[in-house]
Amino acid sequence: MGITERRIRQKKEIRDNILSTSWRMVKDDGWQCLSIRKIADAIEYSVPVVYDHFENKEAILLEFSKKGFELLVKKLQQAKSGSDDPAEQLQAIADAYWAFALNNKEYYQLMFGIGMPCCEFEKCMPEKVVFRELVMEPIERLLERHKREDLNACFKYHAFWSVMHGLISIKLTGSSDFGEELNKCVLNDAIEGFIKNLE
Repeated sequence: MGITERRIRQKKEIRDNILSTSWRMVKDDGWQCLSIRKIADAIEYSVPVVYDHFENKEAILLEFSKKGFELLVKKLQQAKSGSDDPAEQLQAIADAYWAFALNNKEYYQLMFGIGMPCCEFEKCMPEKVVFRELVMEPIERLLERHKREDLNACFKYHAFWSVMHGLISIKLTGSSDFGEELNKCVLNDAIEGFIKNLE
């Protein structure tokens, strides 16, 4: 192996180490705990070494957000592919979204809690566009099936996402005294009502 190949491999190993160490810190203390200084101390390198790989802490968080959206989109695609019926697809997407959020809390909080402006966020995050298209397609099909020209598909996408995100936020912040089964019943009722509104 030549010097150039060795340097590329070492650079990748350091980058991977930064990300895996950062992820352990997120899992232990939450994503707000991250700082370049803490990461550098944990991997036993100087702060400039971390900056050689990531411009700032937000660049590290963006890496995790991208990974989270990739995982979410994969789950939603699998759920959607289980049926050709758009109403069943929306229910399956809602169930998969719910399960992802509760089983991947760190990713979910990071994906939707960074506070980046929407337009800038989507430029950096093509995965979010795929997520939107996954949800929009069955909504558009239902509106077309029931000839609902009075409803706007984009508006209904935002309503769907608001219902999902609102219910999950309540669950993740511990604001709900309901048990797991009752929380899922609330979700199912909300999605059933959403689908009926498209008819």
